[in-house]
Amino acid sequence: MKRLTHWLAAASLAISAGVAQADDAPVVVELFTSQGCASCPAADVVLAELGQMENVIPLALHVDYWDYIGWKDDFADPAFTKRQKGYARAAGRRSIYTPQMMIGGVYDVVGSRTMKVVDAIHHLADKPARARLSLSRGDDGQIKIHAEPLGTLPEAIVQMVRYTPESRVNILEGENAGQAITYTHIAHGWQVLGVWDGQAPLEMEVSVEGEDPIVVLLQEKDYGPIFAAARLR
Repeated sequence: MKRLTHWLAAASLAISAGVAQADDAPVVVELFTSQGCASCPAADVVLAELGQMENVIPLALHVDYWDYIGWKDDFADPAFTKRQKGYARAAGRRSIYTPQMMIGGVYDVVGSRTMKVVDAIHHLADKPARARLSLSRGDDGQIKIHAEPLGTLPEAIVQMVRYTPESRVNILEGENAGQAITYTHIAHGWQVLGVWDGQAPLEMEVSVEGEDPIVVLLQEKDYGPIFAAARLR
């Protein structure tokens, strides 16, 4: 664990330096995981470590297709399984798996392969930002979303998701029976807010409840690249 933390800390400095030259555009890392998958805990650890990196937004999307093999994941959402299948269709794949990380909506990496994960993050962080996106909380409690293009952009799906920072689960059955696992960045309440034409500046307001952090993503249609993201904690 110490070696992993040290390695990710070094990678964080390199990524932060690269992103600072690209208008501080964070890289979104989506981990498709499940409490019922024996291969997932290692990737869950990697995601937690990524949460310590500057300019990376990690999200754990718990899928439901492991629920029928001995243990029901209470974080699972069928919408996340649908999202994973959408990525697979966009890539021409017929199957899905866990633990899978989708990095920036572009790179498909086995979530426990730390070097490949960080290499993919670093590659995206080195690219120029395509849009500037910011979030703020108004006096009325509304979340204000502002975006402007930094070049020619396709239409983008504007999406919002919340996440629970951390939760510890005692798993009693299934492949991980007997383990107590700490999960982090647990996504919930994924919403599509609208479509942005990618040309005129975007201005939106949305009501939210609760204290969990908020993430807004701008993603090309049909599960394409995520070209801007912002977080409000």
